[in-house]
Amino acid sequence: MQALFFDAAGTLIQPVEPVGLTYSRLALRHGIQAAPDDLMQAFRAVWKATPPPLHPSGVPAADDDRGWWRGLVDQVFARVLGVPLPVQTFDGLFDELYQHYANPAAWSLYADVVPALSDLSRDHRLIVLSNFDRRLRSILAGHDLSRFFQQIVISSEVGASKPHPRMFQAVLTAVGLEPQDCLHIGDDARCDAEGAAQAGIHFFAVQRPESGLDLLVQKVRSGAYSGLRSALL
Repeated sequence: MQALFFDAAGTLIQPVEPVGLTYSRLALRHGIQAAPDDLMQAFRAVWKATPPPLHPSGVPAADDDRGWWRGLVDQVFARVLGVPLPVQTFDGLFDELYQHYANPAAWSLYADVVPALSDLSRDHRLIVLSNFDRRLRSILAGHDLSRFFQQIVISSEVGASKPHPRMFQAVLTAVGLEPQDCLHIGDDARCDAEGAAQAGIHFFAVQRPESGLDLLVQKVRSGAYSGLRSALL
């Protein structure tokens, strides 16, 4: 493997507190009472039902997909409260939520991340391949992770989200390598595993605690992927 592609949320970083708790806590500042568990359940349902952002090739969203997030959060609160929030109230709440998740302090690193990246970056090209927006760059920089990655490929700039082939083609073009020379690492069965398989890229599933980045390092160092290229040819 010459290049390793890393998903971000769920693979490298995770929210410091549950999404429902954050939504409930910040909503209270705007006079809105909603239980964290109800908001968490609504978030999961709306997330599952909402198609990811998709824009024409070469024309990513001018707002960095902020509008997509606004629509999703609006639906979450409408689902819990039974009616949409007044626009003026919701605008203030959404602005605060959006800025909250731009703050590196809102995110924590998994314990195995820095040791694994420190090891693998010595002799591999590491790239972030994430369904995220430009906020991710400040988040990774805030946790001192940017130093490990040659590039950060994000869906809001590509105009499509994993598992869309455009995301994987974008990262392959960025590194100038063939799919069989690359390994994608992620935690999502559809976005990461299926997307990588469709692109012909090898895949490592992150399923902590059984399968974390420490196991990834072991597999890479043991040569577990060294014979895969010839098997594909």
